[in-house]
Amino acid sequence: MGFSNSSWKNYLTALGPGIAIAATGVGAGDLVAAAVSGSRYGFAVVWAAAVGAIIKFVLNEGLARWQLATGATLLEGWVQRLGRWAQYYFIVYLVLWSFIVGGALISACGLAAHAIVPGLSVGVWGVIHSLVGAAVVLIGRYHHFEKMMKLFIGVMFVTILGCAIWVGSPAQTATKSISEASLPAGSARFILGVIGGVGGSLTLLAYGYWMRERNWQGGSWKNVVRFDLLVSYFLTGLFAVAVMILSASILHADGVAVSGSRGVIQMAAILSGVIGEVGHWAFLIGFWGAVFTSLLGVWQGVPYMFCDFIGLMKRLPAEQHQQLLHTRSIWYRGYLLYLSVPPLILLLMDRPLGVIVLYTVVGALFMPFLAGTLLYMNSRKDWVGPEFRNGRLTITLLVLTLILFLYLAFDEIRSALL
Repeated sequence: MGFSNSSWKNYLTALGPGIAIAATGVGAGDLVAAAVSGSRYGFAVVWAAAVGAIIKFVLNEGLARWQLATGATLLEGWVQRLGRWAQYYFIVYLVLWSFIVGGALISACGLAAHAIVPGLSVGVWGVIHSLVGAAVVLIGRYHHFEKMMKLFIGVMFVTILGCAIWVGSPAQTATKSISEASLPAGSARFILGVIGGVGGSLTLLAYGYWMRERNWQGGSWKNVVRFDLLVSYFLTGLFAVAVMILSASILHADGVAVSGSRGVIQMAAILSGVIGEVGHWAFLIGFWGAVFTSLLGVWQGVPYMFCDFIGLMKRLPAEQHQQLLHTRSIWYRGYLLYLSVPPLILLLMDRPLGVIVLYTVVGALFMPFLAGTLLYMNSRKDWVGPEFRNGRLTITLLVLTLILFLYLAFDEIRSALL
């Protein structure tokens, strides 16, 4: 049963899946996009991180609302309501996404750890992180994973927010961010990258499976889920804003523009000259925490999606289908192995161009697909009921989100094919 009329203390106690989704969603790509944009345009574009967090909240809240209303995951909803083609489009994207993003997360973890302990190479550190992450997921249960994510996100926020506050007082940086907010010439692509990147993409779907681990089912949990997600995306937006403030304060102010994950490491080195060695190491630890929690979240959450696909493909009865959605399932463990081992090859070679192009084309269409289906499916009163149906504000935000991601999809596909 839920506790829709409970106290704030009970709501705070219930926090968990949202914290996990926040820690998973803030990864190397988000940090890089925030750092690059801040270094180029300063405080003028800090607002983009907040907008990105709002958009991802709207999408994840819609996903959770569908599951509370129907008792089915969004993937099950796609197959049941849109047809089995959605299932096969999803598995193509899932397999490609897992390989490419798995390799990127392993590489980012290796880079962050190497910056802290350079005695081992980026590749060796990447292998260690991938295998340790798989072992943690394999040995532990969901509640252990959730506690670990809470610990890590605490470290991330103390270090990165601490550095941002050290560089400039909250009142001062808030004033600059508001007074200088604008759309600088040539900044549109960078701003859209920040908005589209903050908070993850495919990882949003993991929230539905973590809801099931908590047994959050039915309308009585709606307020709890919304509070959980509000806290999640407040933290996500705050973290991205802090990185942009740091970048604007120490890079843009000196005319230094960075790019890529190594640019984030470069920012840490420059930070040591501004606030000393403590700030330098705090930032590196925060960066490492951000990328390692992303890896842990992907390793733990994404195999559920594959198990869900297998259950749908086999057309299993509901009870047998549910048995697959378990960390002890052979399908879960098999996909965890796929996430943690094959992508290691990307540490040794350039990414195959054909795989990248295919991944970009298929993957670029996923976020518009997610926004479009939530706009359609959650607007059907006969499917979700009047209590869970999209309201006018939600419809407006989903339409704007759909337009944004369609533009980003067009831009990504064009860039990949040129």
